Amino acid sequence: MRLLKLVPDHTNIHFLRWRVPFFIISGLLIATSWILVATQGLNLGVDFVGGQMIRVTFVGEAEAPVAAMRHQIAQVGYGDPIIQRFGKPNEASIRMKLPEGSDKQPDLANTMSERITAALKRDYPNIRIDGVDSVSGKVSSELFTTGLLSLLAAMVAISIYIWVRFEWQFGAGALFALFHDVSLTMGFFALTQLEFDLNIVAAILTIIGYSLNDTIVVYDRIRENLKKFRKMPLPELLDLSVNETLARTVMTSLTLLIALVPLILLGPASLFGLTSAITLGIFVGTYSSIYMAAPILIWLGVKSNSFVPSDEATAREERIARGEA
Repeated sequence: MRLLKLVPDHTNIHFLRWRVPFFIISGLLIATSWILVATQGLNLGVDFVGGQMIRVTFVGEAEAPVAAMRHQIAQVGYGDPIIQRFGKPNEASIRMKLPEGSDKQPDLANTMSERITAALKRDYPNIRIDGVDSVSGKVSSELFTTGLLSLLAAMVAISIYIWVRFEWQFGAGALFALFHDVSLTMGFFALTQLEFDLNIVAAILTIIGYSLNDTIVVYDRIRENLKKFRKMPLPELLDLSVNETLARTVMTSLTLLIALVPLILLGPASLFGLTSAITLGIFVGTYSSIYMAAPILIWLGVKSNSFVPSDEATAREERIARGEA
């Protein structure tokens, strides 16, 4: 029985032929993404702007009617709630953004929670209110800042690792590819106005990890080929390296999509932003590994003999091998 091959052996796609147009397109997309973030802003969730969480239990019920609750609470007039099962199947948490002006008038938040709990008790006589917790806007703002700093720290640490593991050009190339991926993800959320919360920060960190994994595989093959084909022109060598890792890239991306697409189509609304971000990140991360991380090495000064040891270094290694050094 023949194995299924999504990518034929010995592919020879000339990716580097289109490196300049794709770099221009990517630059425009990055600029557009940050313009959208600056002008439209992000639809920050309760985690980042403050809010209230109401914990409820449906006594005597097998499961909490999450979908029905979401519709009924939205009719109260404070926007769409975030409702998740919390603990047992008949327990749920309801998260709401703080109403406008609550930072100056704290009573507005109390009024909101009282109206929501009253509506729930009216529609569900068997409901039990287990608690109402508030998250201040100041704490949420600090949480948002900490989340952004964690993304920046992750990108810098990864670039330093690649710098040490390979050369500085590879570290700079990986950092640019990660910046490209994060920028397009932020632009996507600014454009669609999907809620941006801690789940999305986790999704962006996942995207960084996926993109980095793909980039390192390509970079490792490039380094091997630089040692093997010392006289091959660099664009041809980069094309060869990307083609040699293409089957692995396609299979990894397809495997992830098989798991993510059902979550997007059939999963709960609370996970839609998370799964959408990771799905976008698969395509963006794969694209950046091929058209950003690899071609940028040409402009950063990597040459065909970059990893060829000098005569002096070779002689020293031979002396060490003979035990003369």
